[in-house]
Amino acid sequence: MLEPLRGGTDTEAPQSDIHDLGNAFQGRFGIRSLALTGLFILAALYTLYFARSFLLPIVLALLLNSLLSPVVRGLKKLHIPEGIGAGIVVFGMLGLLGLGIYKLSGPAYDWAAQAPQSMRKVEQRIRQLKKPVQTVSKATEQVEKITTVAGGGQGAPQKVEVQTQTLGQRVFSRASSLAADGMILVILLFFLLASGDLFLRKLIRVLPSLADKKRAVEIARQIETEISAYLLTVTMINCGLGLALWGALAVVGVPNPLLWGVLAAVTNFVPYLGAALVYITLAMVGFLTYPDLTHALMVPGVFLVLNLLEAYLVTPMVLGRRLTLNPVVIFLGLTFWGWLWGITGAVLAVPIMVVFKIFCDHSEPLRPIGEFLGN
Repeated sequence: MLEPLRGGTDTEAPQSDIHDLGNAFQGRFGIRSLALTGLFILAALYTLYFARSFLLPIVLALLLNSLLSPVVRGLKKLHIPEGIGAGIVVFGMLGLLGLGIYKLSGPAYDWAAQAPQSMRKVEQRIRQLKKPVQTVSKATEQVEKITTVAGGGQGAPQKVEVQTQTLGQRVFSRASSLAADGMILVILLFFLLASGDLFLRKLIRVLPSLADKKRAVEIARQIETEISAYLLTVTMINCGLGLALWGALAVVGVPNPLLWGVLAAVTNFVPYLGAALVYITLAMVGFLTYPDLTHALMVPGVFLVLNLLEAYLVTPMVLGRRLTLNPVVIFLGLTFWGWLWGITGAVLAVPIMVVFKIFCDHSEPLRPIGEFLGN
């Protein structure tokens, strides 16, 4: 005999399956854990944003410590104490920086003094390109006048003036802040270099087993070696790009080629945005230097060739695929860190992401994230 049908069987089964699936999802991923993780991420972003003036010198000091600590260890092998070696490295770096600023201050001041005249010349050269924009602007003004006449019964809107700091006050405030951050950076970098392996030794002492101690030393050494190798390699590539641009512009006959070579080397630490700034600057220099359009475009064209060679040949060949980041990740990182920490954040975006990728590659739970960040 056929068994009688039970009411609601077809509807209760899917509900039971959904309930079991929800329990499984909650057991596997932990809804409460996900909520706490989200709150932690929001708190971390809040802290990174509002503590940026405190964190920026620390991050810069840590990156420079990874770059310069092999030099201090090399001096230690020559029987020079770490404190003295750290002083030699820090003061040597400051001396080179001061010498570079002194050599470039003259050409930079001349270009800054000629900026108003130069901008007028550039505007005259590209006036033909501005005619369509001016036509649209005039049409917009006419439409606005018609709209104002149509609503003539209404009174004129009251203007509200907001008093802000003058340009001199803003420059002085910014310069004072940069000087304070620079002093903190130099002092912290000196202590980090002079301390050597102090923090690593303290970490080894608190670890319980010998296997954990060996693993901690191995991971710390690998991360430091790869970070210092990356930063040193990128610095050498950027210096090579600056030297090549200096020589090429000197051959072409562009005034002050050293200034533009240094600009290219410094801004190349910021992918995409740095190259865009150099293109715009060299285009203006070309328009101011040469009367005809062909020779004027030759100046940014020289950098275009060198930049393409550096980006698509030299850097991938030297760094390899292991430390090469995904272009989408680079763009998102530039956007995020630029929003979070401004221009300095955009400069530090790629080194921070490379450090995070190296750390993920050496941590088993985070290895999929490192694979996602890679090219």
